[in-house]
Amino acid sequence: MWSRLSAGAVPEGERLDWFTDVIAQELVPTSIRSERAEHFWAEASVLDLGPVQVSTFAFTALTSLRTAAHVRRSDPEQYQLGLVTDGVMSLDQNRNHSGMFNGDMVLWDTSLPMTSGAVPPGGGLVRAVTLSFPRHALPVRGARVERLLAQRIPGRHGMGAILAQYVRSLAAHGADCGPAELNRLGTMALDLVGACLAGMLGAEEALTPEARTRALWERIDAFVEHNLGDPQLTPAAVAARHGISLRRLQQVFRERGETPAAGIRRRRLERCRAELEDPARAGLPVHAVAARWGFADPSVFSRSFRDAYGTSPTEYRHRAVREAVAQQVNDVCAGRTAAGSGRP
Repeated sequence: MWSRLSAGAVPEGERLDWFTDVIAQELVPTSIRSERAEHFWAEASVLDLGPVQVSTFAFTALTSLRTAAHVRRSDPEQYQLGLVTDGVMSLDQNRNHSGMFNGDMVLWDTSLPMTSGAVPPGGGLVRAVTLSFPRHALPVRGARVERLLAQRIPGRHGMGAILAQYVRSLAAHGADCGPAELNRLGTMALDLVGACLAGMLGAEEALTPEARTRALWERIDAFVEHNLGDPQLTPAAVAARHGISLRRLQQVFRERGETPAAGIRRRRLERCRAELEDPARAGLPVHAVAARWGFADPSVFSRSFRDAYGTSPTEYRHRAVREAVAQQVNDVCAGRTAAGSGRP
């Protein structure tokens, strides 16, 4: 589903102009410069999520300028949110300056001039993911959002961390989804962006009830995933951490077809099963695997595992490790056979 483009198909002397055209087509027209234009390199991928477009870019060092003339020439009237995963970038817009950032996000408005710069890690490429969406799609608008333009949105804690992780997931796994799923992913992206920005502005009341519920679920989901190994992770602890009643927590989980306790137990069992399947962890006692993922009582773990997978943890591990080792042997033999026959 991705549309992928690479400078490798373009003569070296034309690659910077080619990337300028790509940015104009997929984001907005800008003037792009590079101190080493003759060695410029870039790649781009674009995925349509219905109301949202997600774009990934990888490129060498550059500076970019979007002037008022560029705006008059073409303005999709969008907000665009950028996450830098490798290298550092900076952005100036609306008298705000982001400073150099990595792992954080910035928001910009296509209707306003802006400047930006990017520096890759030593010998590498700047890598970034951008979400593009109509301005009217955000629940908060106008002057309130303008305060956040070119301001760093922390991507390592709070709602910003949840949003950043979601953006990374879109870039990594979006292509695995069908058209209907992609539209749902786009809607969820808008909800998370809206919730993150509304939280920064103290404007949560602007969110729809559906958007608030989806944002709450994402916060709960991230909290549970991060604390699965804690035996004290209980539905009551999750509810207290998010300032909601246990009844409200049960309602949120019920919409996904399970109770909070069952959801926590299922995820713990999934982590245990993955470790039991790993030959590299075959020396780790089963009870240690269980304790690592929050099962304080080995007998409770064994009973829960058997209920979920129809076998004991020990039996499951023995079968899984035998199958993994057999597969490795088959792969080695197949490689030797291919080498002996001269096949590639």
